[in-house]
Amino acid sequence: MTLPPVPSRSVADYLDASTRDNTQKAYAAGVRHYEETWGGLLPATPQRVAEYLAAYGATQSVNTLRSRLAALAHWHQSHGFADPTRHPLVRQTLKGIRAVHNVQERRAEPLQLRDLTALDGWMARAIAAAVACGDHTTALRVRRDRALILLGFWKGFRGDELLHLRIEQVTVIPAQGMTLYLPRSKGDRQAAGVTHRVPALSRLCPVVAVQEWRDTAGLADGPLFRAIDAQGTVRAGALHANSLIGVLRRAFTRAGLPGAAQYTSHSLRRGFAGWASGNGWDAKALMEYVGWKDVHTAMRYVDSPDAFGRSRIEEALAQSTSITPPARPAPVPEVAQPSTFTVSLTVRLAVGRLRRGAAQAHRTIEFVCLQRHAAVAQDTARTQYILTVGAKDELELSETMASLIEDIHRIADNHGATADTVAQHDEGRLRWD
Repeated sequence: MTLPPVPSRSVADYLDASTRDNTQKAYAAGVRHYEETWGGLLPATPQRVAEYLAAYGATQSVNTLRSRLAALAHWHQSHGFADPTRHPLVRQTLKGIRAVHNVQERRAEPLQLRDLTALDGWMARAIAAAVACGDHTTALRVRRDRALILLGFWKGFRGDELLHLRIEQVTVIPAQGMTLYLPRSKGDRQAAGVTHRVPALSRLCPVVAVQEWRDTAGLADGPLFRAIDAQGTVRAGALHANSLIGVLRRAFTRAGLPGAAQYTSHSLRRGFAGWASGNGWDAKALMEYVGWKDVHTAMRYVDSPDAFGRSRIEEALAQSTSITPPARPAPVPEVAQPSTFTVSLTVRLAVGRLRRGAAQAHRTIEFVCLQRHAAVAQDTARTQYILTVGAKDELELSETMASLIEDIHRIADNHGATADTVAQHDEGRLRWD
């Protein structure tokens, strides 16, 4: 008789692995706050959870309260109890707190490219000076910080993503870039692992910075970014998450950048998103590069280069100024324009596993997919559209439409919905579904 294999790990181990470390810590902290700080008992009733929210409504931010509710919801669900946080009493209490104590959300200061350039220039000089005087410890630290900041900026990484990178999962492709594999991250809901690609750049290059740090530190495996003690010994474990902000602010301060205390690890992510948006990246390209699944999340990181609308208004004012036309206007050379094709598109979304998934998917599809083709809705339900698609010929038109429909289905699936799409041109002579 063959005995069944003895499992090397328990069910509890795998359940713990299904939740990110940071999320587990947040859940544990939320439950402790409810039980130990406030004195609540578990399992909880909706009335007690509402009273808990009311007790901290004036002193805690709405985002903090939401995080505490998520912790309580997770505890009840994992222990087989009804989730009290879904009760209307709890939701209405939170809504009332948001209305009475609404405050402006605080966001990290984005790192601007000009400041990154200044910081990198200071780091290059600091490394050269340390090497010249034999200060091995300072040279190591600045090389590590330089690699961390350049990689965090140009890939838009979160702080925990930077600290989870490992040497054996970094592959450099000469003259092209490098690939970085993350087995799990916040945006990877299915824990399937994500391979990120980082380009080699002519300046401010993250690939060169990572190689120099890795080679100088003599790292062959283990965490990429690590602590360094006073004697210049590189520790075996990853840099602690609580020290990351200190590393960044110390570098900014030593480089003489103003407002160093406002920078956090999110400054790198917001800085890149703002730079990319200001240089013509559309929402789809930015989301694919950084790894955002939801357009609303992406837009929170993007600051418009003309936030006050001043440039647009001044341009309009200049155009409206009366100018005497020349007696003989110069002839305007003809510029060949790409052909445009009119396409009718039907998009119907069905509710999947999430009740609100269809509505969220619809908004995202309009913003990311249809806006770039000047879509005009033809019905109040916004399921029928007329698109204006630029293409050289019908072959390019077909390629564009196939990519568009693929994006629509992907966005619908990400929101727990299903999409039924049909597009056609020239009264159905060309059709895509």
